[in-house]
Amino acid sequence: MMEKVSHKDMLEAGVHFGHLKRKWNPKMLPYIFAERKGIHLIDLNKTSESLEEAAHAVRQIVKSGRKVLFVATKKQAKEVVKAEAQRANMPFVTERWLGGMLTNFATIRRSVKKMESIRKLLDDKNTTSLTKKERLLLGRQLQKLSMVLGGIENLNRVPAAVYVVDITYEDIAIKEAKKLGIRTLGMVDTNSNPNSIDFPIPSNDDAANSIQLITSCLADAAIAGSKDRAQMKEENAKSEEKAPSEEKAAE
Repeated sequence: MMEKVSHKDMLEAGVHFGHLKRKWNPKMLPYIFAERKGIHLIDLNKTSESLEEAAHAVRQIVKSGRKVLFVATKKQAKEVVKAEAQRANMPFVTERWLGGMLTNFATIRRSVKKMESIRKLLDDKNTTSLTKKERLLLGRQLQKLSMVLGGIENLNRVPAAVYVVDITYEDIAIKEAKKLGIRTLGMVDTNSNPNSIDFPIPSNDDAANSIQLITSCLADAAIAGSKDRAQMKEENAKSEEKAPSEEKAAE
């Protein structure tokens, strides 16, 4: 069982602070607890339930051997999401969402292969055919590619789910995922439409502490899923070893 995030932790992280009332999306009404000084407050009971559901989904996906892509390109979320995705050994996009990153995955993979070949060429100490200028230009190209594609370098097929920090800000990623039938999870503030994704987590998607708390919970779920998978493989291997020895004994 995974540890549940307490209401105290959520309050301290400011998870409950929504947007100004005039900026709200009426579809968020079921998740709004109250209004104070013109600001909507999110019902943390709903956040807790939604987060638990999303974390369970992430754990099951990773246990099945698939990946969850972590996406956050807005300033206050980038570093947090990158660090948590790396901790969970999950792919991430935190610089720029390239159009077609999911819907045109084969082309993106070709760009990743190009990045890998440039890196190999530059790392090869025996390469003497490159001039100083060529090496410099390739170095710049590698830097650009690494910035955008570095987080999905090890993603060999489309992910089973996409987690985003702000569903309105990352609407292209959501649209691409939905087009391919990929499950979507995300932090949904009071100005967004929770019905546009599969697992909405009502929460403040602007405060760094709130982003950290929700994202780390999903990263923990991914880590738990990886452990479940490793354990399952171990048990399967043991039972396979056991079966032939039992057959010999029967003979």
